[in-house]
Amino acid sequence: MVRAGLTPERLTRAGAELADEVGFERVTVSELARRFDVKVASLYSHLKNSQELKTRITLLALEELADRAADALAGRAGKDALTALANVYRDYAREHPGRYAAAQFRLGPEDAAASAGVRHAQMTRALLRGYDLTEPDQTHAVRLLGSVFHGYVSLEMGGGFSHSAPDTQDTWTRILDALDALLRNWPAPDGGREPLRDQAHP
Repeated sequence: MVRAGLTPERLTRAGAELADEVGFERVTVSELARRFDVKVASLYSHLKNSQELKTRITLLALEELADRAADALAGRAGKDALTALANVYRDYAREHPGRYAAAQFRLGPEDAAASAGVRHAQMTRALLRGYDLTEPDQTHAVRLLGSVFHGYVSLEMGGGFSHSAPDTQDTWTRILDALDALLRNWPAPDGGREPLRDQAHP
């Protein structure tokens, strides 16, 4: 490949493509140098190390996901918004498995604060306000949705559901139905139990 024109942005995108091909965990500056047919040392004027490369790929993946989510959520509320957001994550993972894995990479505090991860949280909370959830239940629900979306997608991509019926799309649909029902009937902190009363004196 042509050596001229290497920039941090170009290397980041090449690293993201490499992650989709070989897996995010296998992305290194050395591997990227082989991709461009250059010496590793020639990339160190653009990237400090493999950690910085992975951080850049993570930031790119979060940005792409946030843009997709914003487009999908526009004009939607309630279950439509919930389904749209869930499908963004699932579809992105299928199209870009390496980048999706990168989106789960733990960033340092400063990088995390400046990343599109903030937009993800804001969009999820906006969605949940449509279900009339307030704090701290809103945070509980954010964690629930993230756990379900990521857990299902990871198991599905790993082939965990490939040898049994029903079809994984049917299960995905039912899971979203169940999440919608739960969010519309979010339990009270005490489990929603009314205090016991003497039946003779209601």
